[in-house]
Amino acid sequence: MTLSLIFGLGIGVSLGLLGGGGSIIAVPVLVYAAGVPANEAVGMSLLVVGSASVLGSFLNLRQGLVHFRAATLFSVPGIVGAFIGAEFTHLVPAPWLLLSFASLMATVAVVMLRGKPESELKPAIQCNVIRCVSVGLGVGLLTGFVGVGGGFLIVPAMVLFAHFPVKMAAGTSLVVIAINSAAGFFAHLGLSEFDWQLIGLFIAVTLAGMLVGTRVSRHVSTEKLRKGFAWFVLAVAAFVVAQNWNVIFEVNL
Repeated sequence: MTLSLIFGLGIGVSLGLLGGGGSIIAVPVLVYAAGVPANEAVGMSLLVVGSASVLGSFLNLRQGLVHFRAATLFSVPGIVGAFIGAEFTHLVPAPWLLLSFASLMATVAVVMLRGKPESELKPAIQCNVIRCVSVGLGVGLLTGFVGVGGGFLIVPAMVLFAHFPVKMAAGTSLVVIAINSAAGFFAHLGLSEFDWQLIGLFIAVTLAGMLVGTRVSRHVSTEKLRKGFAWFVLAVAAFVVAQNWNVIFEVNL
């Protein structure tokens, strides 16, 4: 339990620093460190990550780092996607759900490692409606299906496609994560039974991590943090695959 709460703190720190990324390890932490069944962990992770994102949204709003038009274009279709994605979570066996999650984690890690430094990006914000809505819908589907907030997709999309500064993208993504996570959690609410005491503990430590991450983000290099976290995500993905390797082996037989 102690280990899982330490990871919960790290999830909050990551959200505060990068505007995403931390939610990608929430499900593996709940499954392997806290012993929560995979299908239940998806819904629980959404409430934990969503709660931290609400706090982060207010903190970034005070600093003028939230772009409301982009947040709306990403989150409205994301709500629809989250409810659709949640319907498929309980149709997939737990090992395959975790393997799908590991594949997503590996993809995210590669995207984070290959991302361009902020200094190489165009500074003018261009929030294209079609691009933002399309990415928002896709992120919502992932949010409902595997229990991720989607910041790891939203932040790069805002930076690469809408030319957001990294800190503005991180602040805006937290608003989208909070809304998507709320929609995904309510979609799962009638499908799973949750350990509310455990959820409360995770929310508490994650909120503490969010406060720490938000403060530290003002003084550290986002580029170094992003790459360091990407390697960590890749390691967690390898661990999840190793834990469920027998499923792949059985299929090959």
